[in-house]
Amino acid sequence: MKVLILHQHFNTPEKGGAFRSYYLAKALVDHGIETIVITGSNEKSYYVENYEGIKVHYLPIAYNNAFGFSARSFSFLKYAWKSFQLAKTIQGLDFCYAMSVPLTVGLPAMWLKKKNKVPYIFEVGDLWPDAPIQMGFIKNYLFASLLYQLEKTIYKKSEAVVALSGSIKTAIEKKIAGKKIYIVPNISDCAYYKPEAVVSGLKERYKVDDKFVVSYIGAIGVANGLDYFIECANACRKAELPIHFILCGEGAMLSHLKNSAERLGLKNLSFTGFVNRDRVKEIMSITDAIFVCYKNVPILETGSPNKYFDGLAAGKLIIANFGGWIKEEIEKARCGFGLDPKHPTDFIKKIEPFLLDKNKLTACQQSARLLAESKYDRKKWSKHFADIFNKYGAL
Repeated sequence: MKVLILHQHFNTPEKGGAFRSYYLAKALVDHGIETIVITGSNEKSYYVENYEGIKVHYLPIAYNNAFGFSARSFSFLKYAWKSFQLAKTIQGLDFCYAMSVPLTVGLPAMWLKKKNKVPYIFEVGDLWPDAPIQMGFIKNYLFASLLYQLEKTIYKKSEAVVALSGSIKTAIEKKIAGKKIYIVPNISDCAYYKPEAVVSGLKERYKVDDKFVVSYIGAIGVANGLDYFIECANACRKAELPIHFILCGEGAMLSHLKNSAERLGLKNLSFTGFVNRDRVKEIMSITDAIFVCYKNVPILETGSPNKYFDGLAAGKLIIANFGGWIKEEIEKARCGFGLDPKHPTDFIKKIEPFLLDKNKLTACQQSARLLAESKYDRKKWSKHFADIFNKYGAL
């Protein structure tokens, strides 16, 4: 079998970022499926590389987390057109796997099906256009209606849909009846991220010696609502708690957050910028709790942030400032807690028991690792993902 993966933001472990498309592509290769990826790159010219058996085509399409809505939209549409132009020249494709966001990645998948008769499976990472509409980026009724129609058409013409969470699956079922929907959540790489002793001198290097460390690792965009994270740090400063906050990543809101931290005089907060996977692992090792943060918008509660799963694998206390399935899961598994999304000072009340009782912290961290191993381990989901395509082998 020969499968094409369309994903504008394919990352390798050396580059850093989110690795879901890499994990999925590698899963197909490991199960004997020839795998091709078409992605975007900030390089000025097109190039191809073979990475661990995955043939990756890099299109010169600029994208940056700091882009505004218009610049992002232009980049998405350019990728849709350029990826189709390339994909239609690839011979012998049996299947296409289109990974959103954005929703527009469904366009080249549909065009390829019409032009070359290649069936596709569409992955829904976040619900579009619901998310940008609820966040206020899309206000024009006609434009919103067109996007909703596009969403339904993409689902309808797909062979099947993959949802990253049960909440997303339920939402899609309400939009289109009778479509086969698989759940393939984000993956915990339990072989790479592990509960490990801190390397000697590492806490001193990060200036967090004798501190309880809370880290946010991921995108720093509007949807992430990280003003809440800043307010938690400020509340801890006022309460004089021995907690240090680390904010790791890049995005459109980074300058704003740095300005807020400087204005508030937050000595208990560090910014690392964007780092690769090895540095993430290093930061994880000095971290006691991983903070998963979203803006207080209902649709975002269906999301599936990558670093939640890395935090579980690394055996960290999980803190979430939103409701939905993640809050329910961590509280049921006793590996973390949810916060009141309207009151960052709730953090003080919820974190103090873990400062006072090391055994309580250790028990939650062990539960996090157990959840990663039992529910989200990479090996388990790699086989499940490959099996989805094997079911369609006769097409």
